[in-house]
Amino acid sequence: MTKAPLRIVGIGCNIELRVVSFLTRARQSTDDVVFIDLGSDDETMILVEEIGCKLLTSEKSDILSIAQCIKDSDLEPADNYLFIHVNKQWSLREFPLHLNRSRENWDVYIGLVTSDEKEESRPTKSQLANSNFQHASVSHAGLNELVTVNDDATAHDLSDQLRVRVIESTTMPSLPQRESLATASRFAQLFIWMIESRHPLFLFGIPGIVLFVLGYRLSGGVVNTFTELSTESIGVTLLTIAMTLFGLFAMMIALILYIMGKQVEQVHAQYDGPKGGQ
Repeated sequence: MTKAPLRIVGIGCNIELRVVSFLTRARQSTDDVVFIDLGSDDETMILVEEIGCKLLTSEKSDILSIAQCIKDSDLEPADNYLFIHVNKQWSLREFPLHLNRSRENWDVYIGLVTSDEKEESRPTKSQLANSNFQHASVSHAGLNELVTVNDDATAHDLSDQLRVRVIESTTMPSLPQRESLATASRFAQLFIWMIESRHPLFLFGIPGIVLFVLGYRLSGGVVNTFTELSTESIGVTLLTIAMTLFGLFAMMIALILYIMGKQVEQVHAQYDGPKGGQ
């Protein structure tokens, strides 16, 4: 059987909110996508299986343990492997960079996450079994090499026949974006609260109807009452028009929230249906 040209392997734990977007993005690059779970207690593994990706489990997250996990699985070998640790430090916009890295024909390319305690240690001198990595690009020969080395091996202990590079992984700067994301999160929480309201028609609909009816009736009375233009007549007219428009706007919001609330309930019902049958 021919080898797959590229296999993307995601690694993570308790990332049910991010695993779907990661796997969807990975499948746009290759059909061979695998996810290694590190012991999730949420719905991460369920979502991976529902998407249709191969699911593996591992107790450790270092590159040697991950390579051994892939080697011990029943998966067919691939020409190249792209390992990505999906966590809070990793962003989906870094995916194209890692994908391009996998095309540079490195046998072993590892981006280690250097802790504060080992800040003075160079990545090439770090023990691979005791170091965390953010991403790695490994060839078939490189995977076999990682499986055979000792637990105290460093980058210098790998075969000279392989093209090896171990560096410190750096994340893309996103400081200007954090404030906008926090603002968007607050708006999202408010929007979710509005959608999850059990009676949006009562919260917005009834006040909207009252304002609309009062504004409509008052506007008719204002037209018949004031026979000449003045500051008072213009102000009262604008007030009644504003009241009518606010009422109409409130009724529209009530209908939109009610419809979206029904759609959210349908989506929840679709996801809850398969779980109940398992």
